[in-house]
Amino acid sequence: MLDAAFLSHVVFWLIGAIVVVGTVSSIGAMYWMGRATNRKD
Repeated sequence: MLDAAFLSHVVFWLIGAIVVVGTVSSIGAMYWMGRATNRKD
């Protein structure tokens, strides 16, 4: 089960998940900061 192909798939999916979470969180942070600064009270 723990052969080279399985480990490479695990590493690939782990890096992909980190990239997706980082991209979504950074876009969300920029969107949230933009909404906070452009608020008209």
